[in-house]
Amino acid sequence: MKKVITYGTFDLLHWGHINLLKRAKELGDYLIVAISTDEFNEIKNKKAYYPYEQRKMILEAVRYVDEVIPENEWEQKAKDIVNYKVDLLVMGDDWKGKFDSLAQYCEIVYLPRTANISTTKIKNELLLANAY
Repeated sequence: MKKVITYGTFDLLHWGHINLLKRAKELGDYLIVAISTDEFNEIKNKKAYYPYEQRKMILEAVRYVDEVIPENEWEQKAKDIVNYKVDLLVMGDDWKGKFDSLAQYCEIVYLPRTANISTTKIKNELLLANAY
């Protein structure tokens, strides 16, 4: 069984997220999604609309996702890869090269982002819509 893992905040789940999860799942048999906890988001200066437990519940309902785990710190990726016996790390290509050091543990694939969609874009558009 080929295990795949990906990481993210996965706030305001949208078709770009689904596209990433679908493509990640197609690269293996079992997809683990590590989502940033609220505490880790604070360290990253990010604010999710939904709290961790709700984002986890949403992702668990996506058919491509086999398991959801918390991401608590940057350094845990290597530990997760070893502990979960992961064969492939999948990240969006906006992270290209940032996790190459993990190649000693597993294969790494950077997938192209889905064009014209992001959580930041959605939040900005909602802010603009509410300004009028």
